[in-house]
Amino acid sequence: MTEAKNEKIQLNFSKGDGLLPAIAQDHASGKILMLAYINQAAWDKTLETGEAHYWSRSRQELWHKGGTSGHVQKIQEIYADCDDDTVVYRVEQIGGAACHTGHETCFHKKIDPSGRITVVGEKIFDPEKVYKK
Repeated sequence: MTEAKNEKIQLNFSKGDGLLPAIAQDHASGKILMLAYINQAAWDKTLETGEAHYWSRSRQELWHKGGTSGHVQKIQEIYADCDDDTVVYRVEQIGGAACHTGHETCFHKKIDPSGRITVVGEKIFDPEKVYKK
């Protein structure tokens, strides 16, 4: 049975020094696309725009997913875990690629029991052309 509550969630940003993990999952295929981090500002912007926003730990700035590449993530559903300290964004991934390397998913390295890597899937775009680096 599903129970609807008439209250807004208060995510617990205190556990991770202001950052929470956010898992992006393709709403149609169920594939895990990526894991990133959100702070309160990224959370608020995601709710405001309906598109995924994250906090870039390397650049120390708010990051609109797809802002440069055009490969935005349109939020379809959001789930929070039982402790309110992790979220899952079920998204429509525009452009077919979530990973900055050009792959569909950031989880494109399959590891066998001996630790060897097999790259799964083809690149959807050339990151050098998209990001002009």
